[in-house]
Amino acid sequence: MLVSLSLNNLALIDAKEVSFDGRFNVITGETGAGKSLILDALSLCTGERADSGIVRHGHDEASVFGEFDVSNNDEVVAWFAKHERELGEDTLLIRRKISTQGRSKSWINGVPASISELKSLGQILVNIHSQHAGLELLKPQFIIDWLDKVGKLTSLKVATKNAYHAWQTIKKQADNTKSQSAQRADRMALLSAKLNDIEPLLSVNLHEIEHEYDELSNLEALMTEAMTAVNILDNHDEPSVVSLLGRAMRLCDHSADKSKLFGECGQLLALAQEHIMDAAAKLSDYAEQSLPDEERLHELDNLLSLAHRLSSKYHTPADELIHDANDWQAELDKLGAMPDNDTLDVQVKEAYKAYLMAANALDEARIAIAPDVCRQLQAQLSPLALPNAHCEFAFYPKDENSYNAHGKYDIALLFSANVGMPPQPLHKVASGGELSRIALVMQVMVTGDGKDNRPTLVFDEVDVGISGGTAQVVGELLRSLGEYQQLLAITHQAQVAAAAHRHILVYKNHGEQTTSDISIITGEYQIDELARMSGGVNITDATRAHVKSLLADITQD
Repeated sequence: MLVSLSLNNLALIDAKEVSFDGRFNVITGETGAGKSLILDALSLCTGERADSGIVRHGHDEASVFGEFDVSNNDEVVAWFAKHERELGEDTLLIRRKISTQGRSKSWINGVPASISELKSLGQILVNIHSQHAGLELLKPQFIIDWLDKVGKLTSLKVATKNAYHAWQTIKKQADNTKSQSAQRADRMALLSAKLNDIEPLLSVNLHEIEHEYDELSNLEALMTEAMTAVNILDNHDEPSVVSLLGRAMRLCDHSADKSKLFGECGQLLALAQEHIMDAAAKLSDYAEQSLPDEERLHELDNLLSLAHRLSSKYHTPADELIHDANDWQAELDKLGAMPDNDTLDVQVKEAYKAYLMAANALDEARIAIAPDVCRQLQAQLSPLALPNAHCEFAFYPKDENSYNAHGKYDIALLFSANVGMPPQPLHKVASGGELSRIALVMQVMVTGDGKDNRPTLVFDEVDVGISGGTAQVVGELLRSLGEYQQLLAITHQAQVAAAAHRHILVYKNHGEQTTSDISIITGEYQIDELARMSGGVNITDATRAHVKSLLADITQD
C-alpha cells in the first residue's frame, strides 16, 4: 500500500509531500494544473523511464521518494529474498533521482538499485491503468489469469502448471541422456577397465607387502646377522652378554645385605637377563628358519610391479590408487543407476499423458465457465454507459509444440460496444475510456477479502466519455473496491470524486514562477472543488446544494 509520495523539483512542483488513504483516493484539478505529476512520480518509483525534461526549470535534478506499507505482503518478502536484500521493517522506501543530463539513480531501503530491480518490484506494488499506456488487460496472460480467478480455477491451474513442469523436466533428462548415451557408454567402459586393472591391489596393503618383499629378498643376510647377534648375546667360548650379566648379578647378590641399592640393581639385571634370553631365542629361531619362499617372493614382486606400473599409467602415487578406485566405482554405480533410453521414453509418455489430463480438465473448465463470466462482465458494464456491451472469450487451439504451463489454448477476450457489430479483440475496438471501465469492472469481479499482496490500483481518467448517473455508478464501484484494495484515480467527474475516501487537489500558484501545489481537501474546500467540477466557472447555490447531496449520499452508504 502506498503511504506517501515526496516530489522535489518535479516539473511545476518545487517540494511537496502527499499522503494517501489505504482505500479510494481521488486526484482532481483544472486542466494543466499538474494532476498527472503524482502518477509520474509513482511511475518513477516503480521503474518507468525517466525523462530529463521533467526536472524543474532552473534546477539540476529532480527526485521522488515513495513510502509503502508492505506488512504481510508475501510477494515483497519473496522478492527481497530472491534479490538477496534485507527487508527489515514493514516499511519499504524507494528513492529516485533524475538529472538534466538524463542520468538516473535509484535506491531501495537506502541501498542502490538497478532500474530492472525497481521495475520488477514496482510490478508487485502498483498496477497503473492508463488510456495513454499499455494496459495490463491487453496482455493475453492477464486475460487468462483473470478468467481463472473469476472462475475459481486456481487448483486446476496449479495442477496443469505442475504437470507441465514435470513433463518438461523428464523430457529434458531423456533428451540429455540420449545425446550423451554414447559418451556414457564409453565412460562406463573406461571406468570398468580401470577397476579391472586395479582389482588385484584392492585386497592388499601396499605398505605391508613392500616391507614383506624387502625382508624376503634379504632373508639370507638377515639370518646370518641374527646368528651373529645370538653369539654375541650367549657364546659359550668367549665372554658373552649373558655370562657377563651373570657375573654382575652374583656381585650384587653378595652385597645386597649390606646395601639396598645392590638388591635393586640385582633385580634389574635379572629382568634384563630374562629379556636378553628371549631376544636370543627369537633371533636363534629366525636364523634357523627355512630359506625364502620363492613363490611368495615372486607373488610380491608381481604386486609391487603392478602397483608401480598403474601409478605411472594413471599419474597417481601408488598408495592413492585404492582411493581413486573407490571414486571410480562410485561414478560407475551412478552411471549404471541412470535410467536407460527406453525407460525414460516410457516416463516421458506417462508425464505427457498426465499433463494432457490436467490441461484438458483446465481448458474444459475454462470453456464451460466463460459464457457465465462474460454475462457477469456485461451486466456490470451496462450501467457504465455501455448498455450494449458484448463480450465473449475466443479459444484458439495451440500447436502441440506450443503447449505450455497455461494449457493447450490461446485465449482472447473479444468486445463490442455497439449492437450488430461483431466482437473483436479489445485492443482493436475499445477506446481508452472503455478500456478503463472494463479494467475497473474486471478488478471488482476478482476482489476478495483482505488487502494482503494486492497492488495499488491507479486509474487515469477512468470516467472519460461518461457523465451523470453513469459517473456516479463508477464512483460507487471505485469506493466499494477501495474497501478491499488501495485505489488512486484522476477524474474530471464530481460524482466520481465525491465517492473518494480522500480527495487530493492539484492547483497552480502564479507568482514570480508558476508552481503546482498539492493539498488534501475536506469540508468546504472539497465542496468548492466538487462544485467547480460540476458547474464550471459560475458556481451557484444550486450547484453547491447538488454537491452536498452527493456527499450526503456517500456518507449514508
